[in-house]
Amino acid sequence: MTDIKTLQQQISAEIDKLQFGTEPKELYEPISYIMSLGGKRMRPLLVLLGYLLKEENAAAVVRQALAVEVFHNFTLMHDDIMDEAPLRRGQPTVHEKWNSTVAILSGDTMLVKAYDLLLEINPKLLPEAIRLFNQTAVEVCEGQQIDMNFEAESQVSVDAYINMIRLKTAVLLGFSLEYGALMAGMAEPGRKQLYEVGVQMGVGFQLMDDLLDVYADQAKFGKQVGGDIISNKKTFLLIKALELATGKEKEALDSWLEKTDFDSTEKVEAVTAIYDQLGIRELTTNLMNSYFDKGFELLDRLDARPEGKELLAGFAAQLMKREK
Repeated sequence: MTDIKTLQQQISAEIDKLQFGTEPKELYEPISYIMSLGGKRMRPLLVLLGYLLKEENAAAVVRQALAVEVFHNFTLMHDDIMDEAPLRRGQPTVHEKWNSTVAILSGDTMLVKAYDLLLEINPKLLPEAIRLFNQTAVEVCEGQQIDMNFEAESQVSVDAYINMIRLKTAVLLGFSLEYGALMAGMAEPGRKQLYEVGVQMGVGFQLMDDLLDVYADQAKFGKQVGGDIISNKKTFLLIKALELATGKEKEALDSWLEKTDFDSTEKVEAVTAIYDQLGIRELTTNLMNSYFDKGFELLDRLDARPEGKELLAGFAAQLMKREK
């Protein structure tokens, strides 16, 4: 029986073999750098887990699965520029270590390399794979633009926020599962149900990320804790707090959102205290769990190999218990 650790080792070994290019080094070193920072490798793992729902030998598609990891890291490289993020996985972001121009160009190259890996699948499946990949890539860009639009909007609804994270984060998880199932020969109805499993889990995962941005242990999180609060990023936590706050809590929250000159630590502590008073942590946890539960329900009803379903369900459960 294959296990998650073995699949992760296969993915890491294949990533180590990837050759992106050597000259000019300013173009290729940032790619090697961001790919070497590790991370959960969740998306290629989901490709393999999607494959195992129909077939047994996931080793046959590990290299093709890396297309989603290279694409994901391309989006991170560009997102970090837009967000002016100083850290990625506990290390300086590419635009901080080099500069924004380098990060843009290296990211562009990564997108092309992702297509190179995608081209290695069964030629009969290639048109459908590229169509699904392109649709996902456009939706990820739509989600990122909507997220940036939120910065200029005084009010954002919970529904609008959930739609944004579905596009920006969740559709790539859904694609990853469907892509693996496509390579394994699963029929379209099953693939679409599996895609929705990934989307539901993806929304839950992003809500967890929002929660961790406020409540995580910095040493374990890898990104700047409180970064969303410092930048007034409209996450579910802030949107819900603005909806629920009244009286002195509303005054204090509005005051912190309006300040342009402040001590970052003080702001994070003050806004977190307001979240605590409003029960925002519990509300976020409950919503997050409702998306995970829907994903589990859809997976349970899927007509697929029991061993594959057990592996995917186990991985999702492990994800939900991610250290805070």
